[in-house]
Amino acid sequence: MIRFISTEDTLPLRSRVLRDGAPPDSCYFQGDDSPDTFHMGYVSSQQGIICVLSCQPETMDGYEGLGYRLRGMATHPDWRGKGIGSLLLDAAIDHLTTVLMADYLWCNARRAAYDFYLHLGFSFLSEEFEIPGIGPHKVMFRRLG
Repeated sequence: MIRFISTEDTLPLRSRVLRDGAPPDSCYFQGDDSPDTFHMGYVSSQQGIICVLSCQPETMDGYEGLGYRLRGMATHPDWRGKGIGSLLLDAAIDHLTTVLMADYLWCNARRAAYDFYLHLGFSFLSEEFEIPGIGPHKVMFRRLG
């Protein structure tokens, strides 16, 4: 089941998947608690929250309209490759287009997730760059609507 969740609900998976087990309270992002930011999770009846993502309004230079940035997308290792992440991101995109009327979505994608985002209609906007302590990324973009 997909539902809106709190910032705090995202932290355990962010810690485990994105920050190599760092203390969950160190896994907050700037803007997490902004009233315009939303967080979604896929909840399994057996394991609780198994996939999370966050979206916050953030425009990109050179792009018209309302932009949102996808951040902190993480799927529990036991549930990867089962389509859960795609379902959750599709639900977020539906909310962005039908409720928030956003024009585009972008993210700093990890190298391991490039194919995932390409499969969901994103394209590359940058060359690969290193985020210190986290690893290689590329900016990826998807027009909405």
